[in-house]
Amino acid sequence: MAADMRLPTRREEVPLQGTFANLVVPGDVITTDTGFMRGHGTYVDDEKLTASVAGEVERVNKLICVRPLKTRFNGEVGDVVVGRITEVQQKRWKVETNSRLDSVLLLSAVNLPGGELRRRSAEDELSMRDYLQEGDLISAEVQNVFTDGALSLHTRSLKYGKLGQGILVQVSPSLVKRQKTHFHNLPCGASVILGNNGYIWLYPTPGQLDEEAGGYYTSMEPVQLADREVISRLRNCLLALAAHKVLLFDTSVLYCYESSLSHQVQASVTCHLPVNEVLIETRGHGGGCDGDTTPP
Repeated sequence: MAADMRLPTRREEVPLQGTFANLVVPGDVITTDTGFMRGHGTYVDDEKLTASVAGEVERVNKLICVRPLKTRFNGEVGDVVVGRITEVQQKRWKVETNSRLDSVLLLSAVNLPGGELRRRSAEDELSMRDYLQEGDLISAEVQNVFTDGALSLHTRSLKYGKLGQGILVQVSPSLVKRQKTHFHNLPCGASVILGNNGYIWLYPTPGQLDEEAGGYYTSMEPVQLADREVISRLRNCLLALAAHKVLLFDTSVLYCYESSLSHQVQASVTCHLPVNEVLIETRGHGGGCDGDTTPP
């Protein structure tokens, strides 16, 4: 049996950009001004506002809070999420969305096949598994946040609904940049859904959407080899950016993809890929900063 061995090499340093003035660790004093209000991730010690978690300091008027760099997803109204159906209950589905509690998708919060606008009947409740069943992946939007932190979802738009063929990539929710839209059709021939909960869905760019299906149509046509290679390359780019804590949005992903085109696809999954070279080129284009999000 052949053995795959690599000699130890010195890791190339990746240059860092930006300021770290807003990053704190537990015990750091944020401010000594008593005029600020204490928010999540902070506590008062000897009249000093101190951080209780490691993360980024956020200020909203007089409120100061610390957003943790590594945590479960804390959803807000309007967030786009990608989740998996875990249970079918009475007039609702339970959805796993990388949060502390399972999210809820009510039967009244989904589109009926054909886009019918009517009250849900007992027949609709009996046919819930025809719409969504355990294991199905969906894209949805946060409609409400309950007092215990659980999320209420809805799919009342044709851009939301059941997901078909593609790849699910899981990253930290803090690495996904908040934008006006999280659905992107990349010029490389693939599309991406950047879920605020850290679940990212990669899939071939669809042709025409079947509006009569109401978001439940799943194409089972074979995906071309070229499209599969593009999706696999994008998946590796996402994992490389996430491993080096680079903010994920459409421009950074596209820059990383373009930088990786100079490297051929290797047959062995255990080969040493030039990740640092790709990241340096990506940061050189500005893909690792909070700049303009318009692709070149």
